Amino acid sequence: MLRVAVVGSGPSGVYTAQSLVEQTAVPGVRVHVLDRLPCPYGLVRYGVAPDHEKIKSLQGSLRTVLEHERVTFLGNVAVGGPPLTPERLLGLYHAVVYCVGAARDRRLGIPGEDLEGSRSATDFVSWYSAHPDAPAHRFALGGVRSAVVIGAGNVAVDVTRVLARDAEELRPTDVPARVLAAFAASRVREVHMVARRGPSQGRFTTKELRELGTLPAARVAVDPDDLAPDPAYADPAGLPAVNRRNVEVIRSWAQTGPPPGAADRSRTIRLRFHLRPVELLGRSGRVVGVRFERTVPDGTGGVRGTGVFEDIPADLVLRAVGYRGAAPEGLPFDPVRGTVPHAAGRVLRDGAPSPGEYVAGWIKRGPSGVIGTNRPCAKETAGSVLADAHLLARRAVAENPLAALRSWGLAPVGWAGWRSIERAEADLGRALGRGPVKIPDWPGLLAAAEPGA
Repeated sequence: MLRVAVVGSGPSGVYTAQSLVEQTAVPGVRVHVLDRLPCPYGLVRYGVAPDHEKIKSLQGSLRTVLEHERVTFLGNVAVGGPPLTPERLLGLYHAVVYCVGAARDRRLGIPGEDLEGSRSATDFVSWYSAHPDAPAHRFALGGVRSAVVIGAGNVAVDVTRVLARDAEELRPTDVPARVLAAFAASRVREVHMVARRGPSQGRFTTKELRELGTLPAARVAVDPDDLAPDPAYADPAGLPAVNRRNVEVIRSWAQTGPPPGAADRSRTIRLRFHLRPVELLGRSGRVVGVRFERTVPDGTGGVRGTGVFEDIPADLVLRAVGYRGAAPEGLPFDPVRGTVPHAAGRVLRDGAPSPGEYVAGWIKRGPSGVIGTNRPCAKETAGSVLADAHLLARRAVAENPLAALRSWGLAPVGWAGWRSIERAEADLGRALGRGPVKIPDWPGLLAAAEPGA
């Protein structure tokens, strides 16, 4: 019987587990899904915006896999440093598949980036998603009138949309009470989403983009002067379909002006293009604005600076310019690609496959694609594990991995513990007159989970 550990319970980890237990070529495979957090689902729980209920509902299909009779969820198990190094973990299982994502955000690399009030969008998402590592009061929105979001992807659109909402709009969601209180005190009136290139190069999906125009308390404003056509795409038909639709939506906002009733909306979302950040401006250690250089298309799909600058006032700056993989402790790492070297998911050490070690998800391919992209990625890696099964089965492994984890001082949270957390969050929400509300801190989660359950 092949025993496999999957490190990470987000989509890539769960899809890997699913591929391993639902195939018939190697019968009886058993999978332990390990996660540093006591809660499963990874970025579906801690990265999807609270107002995106349809995407969050994906937890239901992930749950089905984690409740499979040959899959065991073990939360509150950190892999990397002592006591659970990769070498030690590999002694417990025939194979270990690392699905640990890309944990670091990219920096802008410009002066003033470390001023108070300058944060990554990742931090903001973790805060409103109740990630237990997020500081409780990192974002005091009562002192923010103008926010600048730098980036042109779905994360930038998400944080822009959430910033433009008020507390009553977020009340039906699962955001913790402290986040709801911060939005109740919010004085945000303008949110600028700024991209260095034009609308035809935006990396957001059209569905996400259109949602900005449906907010009850915000209107969208686009400056027609920001929409210079890119000579590289003189014929709009040459654009990919999603980019073409994005351009159509953005141009419609620029041409039609404020929609009916916009004067009654208290916030404005300003979509800006062809502006490259060159400096964050500060006063007394706090950010007060961002200096941008205007860019123009260079004819090859990129942009070049013009030497013309524009300052946008800002009390809060969120950078949403991408992610990078962090080197998993004890595993080889390519710092240029931000991934673990691999061949079809097999970890490479000094250019050769390392027996029993595999990767899937962002740490394998880099931070690209959408949730569904993880399916073929996971299937490929699972296929490599299964192809190697006859060799892996020869390895001597622990008879009872869970007992070994506990003997090393770890206190795994099993599926029963996770269900206990869910009940506690439902109880918390009822006490607040809301639906389920996330528990946002480690002590609260572990107390609710009853480690070892």
